[in-house]
This record gives sequence, structure tokens and C-alpha cells, in this order.
Amino acid sequence: MNLSNFGAKVKALRFTGHETFTFRYPWLPKAVKEIRDKPDLFKDIDNAIVHLGVGKQMASAIKFWVEAAKFVKKTEKGEFEVELLGEKLFGDNNGHDPYLEDIQTLWLIHWNFSTHHKSPIFAWNFLMNQWQEPEIFPPFVIQRFKKEAVSKGRNLSLATLKQHFNIFLHTYVPTRGKKVAVLEDNLDCPLIELDLIRQVGERVADNNGKREPIYIFNREPKSQISQQLFFFCLNDFWETYHSKEKSLQFRQIASGHGSPGQIFKLSEEEIRNRLEDIEKFTDSTMTFRESVNHRQVEKSKGIEPEKLIDAIYAEGA
Repeated sequence: MNLSNFGAKVKALRFTGHETFTFRYPWLPKAVKEIRDKPDLFKDIDNAIVHLGVGKQMASAIKFWVEAAKFVKKTEKGEFEVELLGEKLFGDNNGHDPYLEDIQTLWLIHWNFSTHHKSPIFAWNFLMNQWQEPEIFPPFVIQRFKKEAVSKGRNLSLATLKQHFNIFLHTYVPTRGKKVAVLEDNLDCPLIELDLIRQVGERVADNNGKREPIYIFNREPKSQISQQLFFFCLNDFWETYHSKEKSLQFRQIASGHGSPGQIFKLSEEEIRNRLEDIEKFTDSTMTFRESVNHRQVEKSKGIEPEKLIDAIYAEGA
């Protein structure tokens, strides 16, 4: 996919809405349950405060994150409705993971945060897809954020961009607050369990002389990501960016914008090893073809997302 055209195809990059809160374990299941019963839950923030049992800023943050996770979507009436994934995970009687106990669900949430095609969350869109540096050094990232935002017509303050970056970072990295702290503000985000970003050292920032942490993406093999989840995401990527194509080149899967390789930070070797099993896990709907100079995946027909979701949580998966 041509990245130079990507910005023209999206409605609006999102920099705010999270109200400086990463999401917490109870928030998303609770929001889905409430929206199922009350589609107009967020039409009146005071109404949301009462039903969710949180303050105004947290209610706004919950709205942001439950939509970012693609568990609900906004309707033309300005209300919300529960999407397929929200029903499958948090259904009243047979939800696959009503308490976010399965690591597959956390990887799914990460996938969805990172793959909003029409209204991307800026930090996820930029860092997961376009960041090519070996390290994540906060002062440098924020300067790059500024440059990228301006190129998209958003002249935001460095303070706003720093706040947005910190939310991204602390979605995956523990806050390391004091053990005695029990305030909601100090509870870490569930996605730290993914171990996707690691601190590897410190160095002095040029602009203020203070020592700042250095982070990297964890690019090691990720056995936590099941084959069923990998192929669900591959199909989602296919339908989102290449819905009219019957085949995908290996490089698109490994490094295309919004691809499994980019979003999960997988090596080409791991992707190839996973693709060797693609016929087994997709009932031969997808096939991996490899020759000396050519590698691609072919799809013979559409796959129902519902079946792919069920496969992720099937016993023994």
C-alpha cells in the first residue's frame, strides 16, 4: 500500500479523547454490557457517569477505548451499537472472554487499536506502521510526532503530543508507581501483559540534559499469538486494505501498512513459518505459494469473521 496516499483515505487522525487514561480491565466489558441495554448511554455524559460509576473524564475515556477496541460503533443517530466482536467476547450467556482473562483477547485489542483505517489513533498508526528507528526515545518521538502532525494539517502543542505519546507508551509499559498506590490513576493497562515494548536503557536528552528512558519493540517470536488469531488478523487486514484482491504478496503481509507483520512486530521467518500452516487453519480457503522468486497467499473465497473469532477461543486452540 502506498503510504503517501494513506492520509488522504482516512477521515481524521485522533490525538485526544482518552482523557489521559489508559483503559482498565473492567471498563470494556462494562461498557459493552451497558451499551447493549442503553444505546444512548453516551449521548448524555451525566447519564454515562451514573451507569458506569465513574467520573466525567473516565466516562469519556471509556467511550474512547471501547470504540477504539472495535467492540462498539457509533450509529447515524449518534448512539452506539455492539459490534460482532463485542457480542462474541462479552455476550450475556456464552461470551468467549467476559473478564479479559485470555491473552488472545489482549492481542486482539492491540490489533484493533492499531488498525483503525478511517479514523486512526495517531500514536498507534504512526509508531506501529511508520516508525523505522531501532529505538523509541521519547524526546525524539515527540519531535517526529510534531512534524508528522503538521504534515497532516494538525498544529498541536508539544504538551498535547507528549501526553498522547505517554498514553501509547503506558498502554504497554508499566507505570512503575509506588506499590502502596491504589488510586485508579495508578492501575496499569492490561496490555502490559503483551510485553510488546521494553525499556533497554537511558540516555541524556539534548533539549533538557535530563536522562530519558530508551525503549524498543519486542521483535522476538510471539508464541502467545495463536495461529487462529494470526489468521483472523490476516483476513481482517486483507478485507480492510485489499478486499478486491485474490492474492497477497508476502511482503504485504510482513510489512504493509496495517499488516500482521507490522502490528505484531513479527520477523519474516516467523510469518513464513505461520503461513506454512495456513491451509490447515483456514480449511484450505487460504493457500501459501512459494517459489524461488515468488511468495504469496491466495484466497479462494470469503471467510466469515464469526467463524474465525470462534476458532480463536475453541477448546484446544
